[in-house]
Amino acid sequence: MIPIRDENPTLHTPLMTFLLVGMNIFVWFTVQGMGEHTAMAEALCRYALIPGDLLATSVGTIIPVGGGLACQLDGNGQMSTIFSSMFMHGGWLHLAGNMLFLWIFGDNVEDIMGPLRFAVFFALCGAAAAVAQIATDLDSTVPMVGASGAIGGVLGAYALSFPRTRVHLFFIFTTVSVPAIFVLGYWFVLQLLSGLGSLGYEGGGVAFWAHIGGFVAGSVLVFLFRDPERIRARRAQARRHQAGHRWL
Repeated sequence: MIPIRDENPTLHTPLMTFLLVGMNIFVWFTVQGMGEHTAMAEALCRYALIPGDLLATSVGTIIPVGGGLACQLDGNGQMSTIFSSMFMHGGWLHLAGNMLFLWIFGDNVEDIMGPLRFAVFFALCGAAAAVAQIATDLDSTVPMVGASGAIGGVLGAYALSFPRTRVHLFFIFTTVSVPAIFVLGYWFVLQLLSGLGSLGYEGGGVAFWAHIGGFVAGSVLVFLFRDPERIRARRAQARRHQAGHRWL
């Protein structure tokens, strides 16, 4: 099931959502060289989040990063990689999938927060996602990249703020419309089951616990970051819309 759009208009132009999508695409084309081996390897060694390097638990380990290239961990990993890794991706499909979810669900979450609050919210959800993933393996030498942890926070906020909003999904050569709480609840349960199954596995793959950590963080932080005035404006718009339909 792939979401393609929602029935949830916004009152404001989602400037921060546009900016975040643009930053992710910019980093992929410039810093990561669209996946070219050397550029990707250098980006992973410099800007990816590697728990064993950040916590200095895997000093001296040499990790392959593709194309016959590798980097050696020196235990001097920077805290900034928690945030820089949010704007990196492992491939075209990884980037496209994350940007699709951010595009569909981010604009409405930004609409109830405002662009600056949404930016801080996004960063905090991404940090919570990183902590959750690190906690499952403090010695991991697998580079962590991707915006999906922070986007998980956006999904958590959306699920609690707009549970009955219809989301259109592409499903087996057709489209279906279901409530957001079903789509996002299913996504969270899938991440949780997959995360439990991945415990103890030391290889690469999907950072399920980052998704879980981001979703939980977003579900909590949304109540701190949403703007009451924006909430009231959206409710007033909804009432006007309903009244207009009654007169049709």
